[in-house]
Amino acid sequence: MLRSILLTALLSFTALTATAQELHFGDTVDSSKLVKISTLMETPNQYIGETITVEGTIIGVCEKRGCWVDLASDARFEKLRIKVKDGDMVFPLTAKGRTALATGELVEIQLDLEQTRAHQALLAERTGQQINAASIREPMSIYQLVPTGVTILE
Repeated sequence: MLRSILLTALLSFTALTATAQELHFGDTVDSSKLVKISTLMETPNQYIGETITVEGTIIGVCEKRGCWVDLASDARFEKLRIKVKDGDMVFPLTAKGRTALATGELVEIQLDLEQTRAHQALLAERTGQQINAASIREPMSIYQLVPTGVTILE
């Protein structure tokens, strides 16, 4: 009985330790190119096509294929999506709440007017706000980092 309890405790500790290790995906992260997400989002066009590194807490992970994570910015209510092609890197759901560093290229995704309205309506719904989608008259862009390397810290 005691042996069974000790074995269960040891296996539980091993499982907890294994999930708390650093995880590395792709190439090495270049911390010398670190840019705050708030700085990046303030002037994104300045960084498009540049190799940069961002850091933030993982607040969302793709539940279907692990192909993206959302990093919380250092500014409230701001985030940046880190997106790879399906299968290139597979981010585990257990990464949520951990800090990540990602090196890659910032890309701009230009939405047309209908996509912009749908995107803004979705954001409003998530925050419990209401918007008049017809009042949106200008298309917008969203930005994502396409990583070459990601490190998820313990």
